[in-house]
Amino acid sequence: MQTLCHLNQFYCLYQDDAIVAIHKPAGLLTHPTKLDRDETQFAVNLTEDSINQKVYPVHRLDKATSGILLFALSSTPARHLSKQFSTHQIDKHYLAICRGWIDDSGKIDHPLQYKNDPIAERDRKTKPPQTAITEYQCLAHSEVNHAMGSYPTQRYSLVKLTPKTGRKYQLRRHLNHTSHPIIGDVQYGDRHHNHFFDEWFGHHRLYLAATELHFTHPTTQSPMQLTATLETTFKTTLSTLNWRQKHPGLAISHCDPN
Repeated sequence: MQTLCHLNQFYCLYQDDAIVAIHKPAGLLTHPTKLDRDETQFAVNLTEDSINQKVYPVHRLDKATSGILLFALSSTPARHLSKQFSTHQIDKHYLAICRGWIDDSGKIDHPLQYKNDPIAERDRKTKPPQTAITEYQCLAHSEVNHAMGSYPTQRYSLVKLTPKTGRKYQLRRHLNHTSHPIIGDVQYGDRHHNHFFDEWFGHHRLYLAATELHFTHPTTQSPMQLTATLETTFKTTLSTLNWRQKHPGLAISHCDPN
């Protein structure tokens, strides 16, 4: 079962003379890639069509991840924002549903092997593991009456994730490393739990969403805070697990430029 891209979940969160931020639906690529040659729609193109202006990517989200995606509207703010991302001056926060019950809060400090583009690069095994740090905070637990293997019930956690470094697939790889893989992750997740959620909710998705972005505006130097609502499929799952009622603020979209 593939992740469907619901373009009605694509919309502009914020725009001024220097930047534009959009909500990228799960299943939509940020930009063209050699690994997905058959794709015809990308966040870059949809944003340009929406605002009738060229945009400059300054970061990316994985195809299966939904949430905030930021673009610059000219080369100068693009350089400033790209530097903020590369020097880890931007705070990014994600929500994820993971297998098992995770501790209240903590830090995952686990180096990750460099992940390259297998088509464009050939040095996959020549680079040493890179420093990778993720902070996490558990927001809620849930136990579901569903037998799987030798366990009569299944446990899940709603987690806020804050990557302090920007390694490829860092959050997905780190959660898998701690034996709490993200639900819906076909590469690093647990196929049995993925299948259970697919059957339970009638759709497949990666339960990982970029919900907050804190950065310095590239021209005004003002602190910016963007937050995005979750997709309908994500919110439905939260409601079923009785999490949305406990954390109603998770579904609020907001921009605070001050």
